[in-house]
Amino acid sequence: MDRILTRLAAARREGRPFGIPSVCSAHPLVLRAAIRRAVREGGPVLIEATCNQVNHLGGYTGMTPEDFIGLAERIAAEEGLDRSQMIFGGDHLGPNPWRGQAPEVALQKAEAMVEAYVRAGFTKIHLDASMGCAGEPAALDDRTIAERAVRLAQISEKTAKEIGAPSPLYILGTEVPVPGGADHALEELRPTAQEAARATIAIHREVFSRAGLEDAFSRVIAFVVQPGVEFGSENVIGYRPELAKQLTALLDEEPQFVFEAHSTDYQTRAALSGLVKDGFPILKVGPGLTFALREAAYALDMIATEMVSGYGDRPLAAAMEAVMLSAPADWQAHYHGDDTALRLQRHYSYSDRIRYYWNRPEADKAFERLLGALRGKTIPETLLHQFLPQLSAAEAGDPEDILIAAVDRVLADYQSACSRPS
Repeated sequence: MDRILTRLAAARREGRPFGIPSVCSAHPLVLRAAIRRAVREGGPVLIEATCNQVNHLGGYTGMTPEDFIGLAERIAAEEGLDRSQMIFGGDHLGPNPWRGQAPEVALQKAEAMVEAYVRAGFTKIHLDASMGCAGEPAALDDRTIAERAVRLAQISEKTAKEIGAPSPLYILGTEVPVPGGADHALEELRPTAQEAARATIAIHREVFSRAGLEDAFSRVIAFVVQPGVEFGSENVIGYRPELAKQLTALLDEEPQFVFEAHSTDYQTRAALSGLVKDGFPILKVGPGLTFALREAAYALDMIATEMVSGYGDRPLAAAMEAVMLSAPADWQAHYHGDDTALRLQRHYSYSDRIRYYWNRPEADKAFERLLGALRGKTIPETLLHQFLPQLSAAEAGDPEDILIAAVDRVLADYQSACSRPS
């Protein structure tokens, strides 16, 4: 299935571009929605885990790379998707989770993380050493980033050979959007300059060659650049093809590569299609999926409040507020304003920092209580229309299916934008 990734650049050159959505989430219902769609559409599905979310020390989900693949494989078995239709990617693999520590300490941990990802079965490896560690500038120069990426690639190559795994495919780049979206309001965003992208590719090619990693560099399928799309807490910057023309023209000089687009969450279907057509066929999406899940879960919370005796007044929302206030580290630095503004952002921000909390015991208990309250009950059509007007009658069954349908509506836009020509 990894062959689909190696065909992206050629398809663009041939004038028949297609893309692939990259589902960056560890939430079981998001994974189930993506896998269920792959079964329905005939696969494949690209599922990615991010360094902060999943790593050899557990990440914020408590999962190692092996755990993450195990979870996805169990869901795939339940949904009837063959393992051969699944591609696993590691996102932002580098020192980012430990950037508050000394560079050497952070890099050693990043090496252990990369090894764990490759050993677990991840075959698409995004190496991201773009952020400075303790005592360093926030943004590093291209050469330092490339040298650190080489160090991580050496571990990746060594591990794959040791376990007899397929040689990994790589994503590189230095102008990498912050994982999870911006933490401030956005007004305008310029795409990466063509000369900057050209220099990044040249420096990586040189540094990989000097390290004897020409074969690994031949398996670099994409570079991460800024296409001019991003989302902040309360707004979204949409794709403007005319601003990216110079950047995408570089792909004609570098036929080995395409560009990988991060932070494509909340883009319109037309914008996603434009990204694929112009040379950004790998479309990363994560917070946009869990935002849709949270939106539907809160709607069901209100529905249960209205129709289930003894359920209470929006107990799911109340539980999420309590757990976020009790452990503010995952949202406090990202949200700004007075108490009202902070409360609204905690629950409704496009950045969706609430996704860091769903796996906590208190949140999980409230979530399961909501599902239990609505299982086996018929939601009146008028009540459904009040809180979930976009839901069709056919989708209004089991509460888990309602949540999956909400996520699937987002995935449908990506599927449409990425469809291969007949």
